[in-house]
Amino acid sequence: MSEAHPGSAQPLALVVDDEPKNLQVVGALLRSKGFRVAVATSGARALELAGQALPDVILLDVMMPAMDGFETCRRLKAAPRTSGIPVLFLTARAGSEDAVEGFRVGGADYIRKPFQAEELVARVQTHAQLHRLRGLLTICSGCQRIRNEESIWEQLEVYVERRAQVSFSHGLCQDCLDRLYPEEGA
Repeated sequence: MSEAHPGSAQPLALVVDDEPKNLQVVGALLRSKGFRVAVATSGARALELAGQALPDVILLDVMMPAMDGFETCRRLKAAPRTSGIPVLFLTARAGSEDAVEGFRVGGADYIRKPFQAEELVARVQTHAQLHRLRGLLTICSGCQRIRNEESIWEQLEVYVERRAQVSFSHGLCQDCLDRLYPEEGA
């Protein structure tokens, strides 16, 4: 989970567009799927909000006055505090050269308007989940338990099994075997 909202199980999406109607439509769609949503109508405001709120994902229009989406993304990626946040371009610019530029400046995805709601949600959920999996985890130095999204300490195996769909088996590495059962190594 990212450090931005340690007590929240709901991911945060920052939607950046200079058209209020676009903000309203995308914001309502993401809220209906369990996201908290912050909005910005300019690149400068997006930089400010992203640095404060540390969203799990940013949806960014390309065509905006003053600072376009490509420059906004460049600046997000240049700042250590926001460099790891996935940026998804959501734009009417349909040229392949625009998509290539979006990836070149650090975008994680490029979605063309008009978009399909299910596809947009799937992409946003995927990038938000990947961001959270790369986030910081607090682990107890003594017992190796992890503090989860609800700030509850749980066993490492339980935490990972629930989120990564893996199962654990247990064994002993050679160092622990030698330390715990020295008579067996002789």
